[in-house]
Amino acid sequence: MTIYFYHTQDTERIVREWKQGRFPSHFLYGALQLPDYGFDVVWHHQRHTYKRWKDTLVATWKVLSCRKHYDVLYATHTYGIEPVILLRALRLYRHPIVVWHHQPIVKAKSPLREALARIFYRGMSHMIFFSDKLMQDSLLSEKADASRMSVVHWGADLEYYTSLPASPQPSFISTGKELRDYETLLLAFRETGLPLTLFVEKKRQAYIESLHPSENIEIHYGDRPIPHEIAQMVAQSRCVCICCQRSNYTVGLTTVVEALALGLPILCTRNPQMPMDIEAEGCGFWIEAGDVEGWKEKLRYIADHPEEAEAMGRRGRALAERYYNVKQCGKEVANIIEKVKR
Repeated sequence: MTIYFYHTQDTERIVREWKQGRFPSHFLYGALQLPDYGFDVVWHHQRHTYKRWKDTLVATWKVLSCRKHYDVLYATHTYGIEPVILLRALRLYRHPIVVWHHQPIVKAKSPLREALARIFYRGMSHMIFFSDKLMQDSLLSEKADASRMSVVHWGADLEYYTSLPASPQPSFISTGKELRDYETLLLAFRETGLPLTLFVEKKRQAYIESLHPSENIEIHYGDRPIPHEIAQMVAQSRCVCICCQRSNYTVGLTTVVEALALGLPILCTRNPQMPMDIEAEGCGFWIEAGDVEGWKEKLRYIADHPEEAEAMGRRGRALAERYYNVKQCGKEVANIIEKVKR
């Protein structure tokens, strides 16, 4: 069986850098593992312009005009292939579509948009969710069909993270950019005086400076994602901090699974959408959104209990080895594709 793998990122660059040991493979959602289960993979190659209409036209054309034979379209996102999904809903595109759904399915405010959405959702043969909570929230919508929905353990490339040199330094670290609550984080570190290494998008520099970060906070600004360089610095850190705003989806999950793979303790804003309970698993602490005092308490706990912090990291790595790793993800995706094709 042959799979057409659609991704919103530059797969050509990711695969090239992965082969060089400079990019973790979990950003390809198990596609590199599919050949282990007898699947051939046709790779979608696209350099995104970040103009939605142009990206959509190019992606749709590439999928529809692909000259290589394939049996199933496997997509990491609906972004860019909405016309293809709609064509399948209208029975004008014959291949099954398996796609990751990043947010809960909700009812549209407009009756017309809701009617169109019901047609659109019929075009997806199977939807994959990051957590059971995300899927259960989606099932509250009349558009959802439980028989076409699954939860998959999305996790990190353990071999990649194991290869990184690790000699933990006293600094905490915060990476990631989506819905981050920098104000709470910076205030907590200002008042504890503990060292923090913070990665922020260049466009947020003026905002960060307006918060007057203290001298114990080392800030790195950048425009282009540099996962390898960031991962190397995370591997040298004491603890991973994921301070987020409230959301209805798995904000911060990428940073969580990377911390698990590196065997580092985690401090994270409570998010019921997460697939794992880091506190129940003994690999970190939840902190309520906007709770500066809660952050200060947990930061001091990690700093004052190094042996327990190390034990948290070991438990996190064990959890990653059991469930949250890219090989497990690839296996579960392969099973779904096999069933859909039948």
